[in-house]
Amino acid sequence: MAIRTPSRSIFRPRRPVDQGILNANRSLVETINRRNVLRGSLSLGALTLLTGCNVTENDHVQSALRAVSAWNDKVQSVIFRPGHLAPTYTEADVVKPPRFNAYYDIEEVKPVDGSAWKLELSGRIENKKPWTVQEIYALPEEELIIRHICVEGWDYIGQWSGVNFRAFLERIGADISAKYIAFHCADGYVESLDMPTALHPQTILATKYAKEPITDPFGFPLRLRTSTKLGFKNAKWIVAIEVTNSFPETYYGKEGFNWFSGI
Repeated sequence: MAIRTPSRSIFRPRRPVDQGILNANRSLVETINRRNVLRGSLSLGALTLLTGCNVTENDHVQSALRAVSAWNDKVQSVIFRPGHLAPTYTEADVVKPPRFNAYYDIEEVKPVDGSAWKLELSGRIENKKPWTVQEIYALPEEELIIRHICVEGWDYIGQWSGVNFRAFLERIGADISAKYIAFHCADGYVESLDMPTALHPQTILATKYAKEPITDPFGFPLRLRTSTKLGFKNAKWIVAIEVTNSFPETYYGKEGFNWFSGI
C-alpha cells in the first residue's frame, strides 16, 4: 500500500529565508566554507556579524549556549509526532548516485570489507548475536523515497531500501522503552537517536540505493535512513548498535551541534 503524503512538517518554517540578508553579506558568507563550519573553526568575528552577539570562549557563554541547545532538544522531542509521515516522492525524482556527505573528504573514505564485517549488538538487547552481511540482506525490505536534508543547506531525493528499524529492534529483543539508540561506525563516527525516532515507520537500516546494494563511498554495507532527521544523524558504515538509557556522546554533539536535529 502506498504511503500517503501527509501535511507539512511543523519543524519547517512557513516563510522562506530572507535572501536579502544573505545578499547583503555575500562576501562574508562566502568565507564560511564547509570544512570550517563542520570543524568548528568559524571565526568569532563572522559569528558576531551574523548573529549580532559578541560570541566568546567564556565559560558562562558556552554554558548558556549548551542550556539553550538542551532546551531546544526538549521542545523538539515534545512536539515530535511519532506517526507523522514525511513527504515521499517518485522514482523519477531520485538522484543517482546519492550525494556524498561526511566530516571528511571523499578521498579519505576507507572501504569496509564486507566478508569480514559484522554488526555487533550491546546494551538493553536480549539477543546480542552478531549479524553478518548475508543475514542482514536476507531480512524483509521496505523502500523509502524521501528527501535528504543536510545541515549545510543542500538536499536531494534518495531511494533507500532495507529492514524496518522497529522490526529489527523487536527481532533482537531490544528494550524499546529505553531512551536512546547509539550507532558506532567503521570510520570512528558515533551518532544516536531518541527511541521515538528509531521506532518511526520511516526509519530503516538501509542496504540498497535505487534498488541496488549500497556501495562506497555511501556507507556499505549498512547505514541508517530516517526521514525525520538532518543528514548527519543518518550514520553510515554501521558496525555496532547499542540500546541504552545513558545519553550517548556523538561526534557532532561534541562540536556543539543540536542533538535532536529534527526536520
